[in-house]
Amino acid sequence: MSETSPTASRRTVLCGAAALAAGGAVAVTGCGSSAGDKGALKGPVDLGPASAVPEGGGKVYREQKIVVTQPAAGQYKAFNARCTHAGCLVDQVKNDQIQCPCHGSRFSAADGAVQDGPASAPLPAYTVTVEAGNLKVTPS
Repeated sequence: MSETSPTASRRTVLCGAAALAAGGAVAVTGCGSSAGDKGALKGPVDLGPASAVPEGGGKVYREQKIVVTQPAAGQYKAFNARCTHAGCLVDQVKNDQIQCPCHGSRFSAADGAVQDGPASAPLPAYTVTVEAGNLKVTPS
């Protein structure tokens, strides 16, 4: 009779080690699988001047976990900045794509749709308005 022991994935081992190093008191970014938590935005968020988001590009607001794009002049789009693959924060908007540094997922800057995996779900969209020159983002 042979004995088998359970095996752990590399991700499980790394997430466990990170949790131990952090004293188990904080969640480890990038270790979850349901990254696109639409409920993360609880109320309106003022992100400051709309002029901070370049036309044809975007800006990642890391602290708020929001990415705002401006695909065309005066047309702003806002999305949850957590990649729907593994929960990493996206890091830039380049070539009309919102880019995740962890595993290479790419999302459309216009609608958050997956353009290149491994992510298989789009970034959850938020409602964004410009009020007195400032961006205001609310849950959709």
